[in-house]
Amino acid sequence: MSNKKLRRAGLSKDITERLAVNNVFTCKDFLSKNNLELLKLLGLGYYSLQNVVKTCCKACVPEPVTALELLERRKSKNFFKTTLPDLDIVLHGGIPMGTVTEIAGPSGCGKTQFCVMLSVVATLPANMGSLDGCVMYIDTESAFSAERLVQVAQCKYPEYFSQEDSLLQLTRSIFVDVQQTCSSLIKRLTSLEEEIISKKIKLIVVDSIASLVRKEYSGSGGKSLIDRTNFLSQQAAILKYLAEVFCIPVVVTNQITTRFGQNPTPSDLEEGGEIVPETDSGYVTAALGNTWSHNVNTRLILQYLEGQKRQVLVAKSPVAPFTSFTYTIQDTGIVQEVDGAGHYHGTDPGIQNIRVRLSLPLEYATKK
Repeated sequence: MSNKKLRRAGLSKDITERLAVNNVFTCKDFLSKNNLELLKLLGLGYYSLQNVVKTCCKACVPEPVTALELLERRKSKNFFKTTLPDLDIVLHGGIPMGTVTEIAGPSGCGKTQFCVMLSVVATLPANMGSLDGCVMYIDTESAFSAERLVQVAQCKYPEYFSQEDSLLQLTRSIFVDVQQTCSSLIKRLTSLEEEIISKKIKLIVVDSIASLVRKEYSGSGGKSLIDRTNFLSQQAAILKYLAEVFCIPVVVTNQITTRFGQNPTPSDLEEGGEIVPETDSGYVTAALGNTWSHNVNTRLILQYLEGQKRQVLVAKSPVAPFTSFTYTIQDTGIVQEVDGAGHYHGTDPGIQNIRVRLSLPLEYATKK
């Protein structure tokens, strides 16, 4: 909340303009300065300055609420339908608004396909049971495909997107932002508040969270595990703030890693490829460790089954049990295979051993 713009903190236009001239734009920038610096910048008396400081502090600190108020908020919140029937039922309507949902899994399981499909759904009008808004799609792997977006839209909703105007509106409603460093990603996230309002953003997608972290915090770049933890905590705080304040869903994707034994080392948590062989001494799980996992509200794990089948598991949710559904990737996006089938309850989703593809079939390998 310290990243809130001063223009939204209840300060007068005159004060915000004076501060902006001196590169003070957020509550954090303002409160990082001492009283003497602020007196010089604003030209106010001491007591007038204290009133400004109190106003800024009040805008940063969330007010305490009662359990009844939280209950009423929960009842008034809607859900964002994933269009997977049984998954929406288990999640009590879909992805909860105002929360952070993680989609984790090995490469090729459909994480980006899931995000593209959700982006299409989010732009649909309210009378079709959707959000009727725009999407901020932050791409850290350059994996977004506009052609695939149009294909999913035309195949999933052929009647609605039969007209060229509808397709133009779709493509104009999804803002793709490529970020290639951790610092640029944080800077971009902190600048989203005003765009969420001005562009009518109803869904934020970050694909993926792990990509930049693994690149910059691999252990060889001089950045420690503590630095990585601080970055992830800061990133999670901003995403949760945006989700809660604007009551919109935030969807992020994550990769996988291998943990060895009961007490994995920092290198175990930092390293690990997408395709990992099964071993007796370890298990495959979502990357980025416990610090990150505690910051997501809902975790969906994607994994391989036989043939073209894949499985989505509800590994963490405040409302749903540990459940799974079988799906395939088709022209229409992620498609649940059989309604009402494939459910089961696990015992410890925190150490769910994710099934990965151990090797490519011979015919694919020879084509390479």
